[in-house]
Amino acid sequence: MKSLALFTIVLLLALPASPQRLDSLDRERAQVMLENVASDVRKYYYDPKLHGVDWDARVKEATENIAKATSWDAAILDIAAALETLGDSHTLFFPSGDPIREDYGWQFQLVGNHCYVTHVRPKSDPEARGLKPGDEVLTINGFTPTREGLNKMEYVLKMLLPQSSLRVELRDPSGKIRPVDVKARVRQARQVTEFDDLTGRDRWGLRLEGEDQRRLMRAQYKDLGHGLMILKLPAFSVTDLDAQEMIGKAHKHSALILDLRGNEGGAESGLQDLLSSVFEIDVKIADRVGRETTKPVVAKSSHRNAFTGKLIVLVDSGSASAAELFARVVQLEKRGTVLGDRTSGRVMEAKYYDHRTGLNPIFFYGTLVADADLVMADGKSLEHVGVIPDETIVPTATDLANGRDPVMSRAAEMTGVTLTPSEAGKLFPYEWPKN
Repeated sequence: MKSLALFTIVLLLALPASPQRLDSLDRERAQVMLENVASDVRKYYYDPKLHGVDWDARVKEATENIAKATSWDAAILDIAAALETLGDSHTLFFPSGDPIREDYGWQFQLVGNHCYVTHVRPKSDPEARGLKPGDEVLTINGFTPTREGLNKMEYVLKMLLPQSSLRVELRDPSGKIRPVDVKARVRQARQVTEFDDLTGRDRWGLRLEGEDQRRLMRAQYKDLGHGLMILKLPAFSVTDLDAQEMIGKAHKHSALILDLRGNEGGAESGLQDLLSSVFEIDVKIADRVGRETTKPVVAKSSHRNAFTGKLIVLVDSGSASAAELFARVVQLEKRGTVLGDRTSGRVMEAKYYDHRTGLNPIFFYGTLVADADLVMADGKSLEHVGVIPDETIVPTATDLANGRDPVMSRAAEMTGVTLTPSEAGKLFPYEWPKN
């Protein structure tokens, strides 16, 4: 198996791309970026001892690497790799956005210990080349997707160094193995006439993306009768009023299935509000262990009519951060049952620090810095560990190929409702971002 170091992943995933040559001005810009990123870590990182990392030495090494770098991509990698040595999920470098955008046209995910294609965009190159849900992804440009390395791989492909094409080795549900070269849909961003002062991005484009994101992240409900409501929550962007409205719909039911699969988290306040809607008492979420202080994070009962019926929470390898905290609190407080797959183990609090350098062009970039660990009531952190479901159940390759959802089906069965895997798979059709 390949090393999980960021450098190795980038070499495997990104070498086919044509690197942008690095002139003296760009080299100086990269050095300024590194200095600001390093300063953010020194000032704000939650562990003043930096997990024993000699940060000054690591920054010096990155500085020397940038001085010898032959491309802009290599310099960007040097900055990101320096942050990787801290070893947490929420401390990352975000380089300037590229006006060339890549849409890979397919989604993949760890299911158990295997990586599968889960969705393929209609009329895309991956569809034309025969990628289908249920195909097992054995390698991407020679890299074997694993639980330990998948998040790094996605960071490289989506944020750090997007690629125009990938070589994928697949195994279909019948066992046949085949290599496939798939091209991303590459598009030039629209001409920008008005910039956002904070991010430097196209203000109108940001508005359109925001509207599409709200569409994709909206809560969805299904009332199955028989006393069962299903709530699918793609993100913790809920407010107190949202929580009241969502859980209010569940009051006429005796059971609630809360689907947090693929939910990557969100605002702490949203987590607190939703938890307070399913507990009649104050409940401690975790201790927030920061740089200088440790404070409890509590979901306080508002003395409203909390939902007290049967609660089942669904999670998978894409469930992260606040979604993981919610599921673990439900387990620790014995409030309900958690079904699905082990979660991603990306549970820290972090803050984003934006920067800019240069005049023409201006480079906007930033650092996400973990400013607190979250230690649960059992004295353990979920970082790199995740939540182990009370009952582990995952779809098979054949389930994915046929759009079946055995996890939702099992959850419904636990409430006394008959819902076949095929019926469950049709409840919430997958939605692609708009082009």
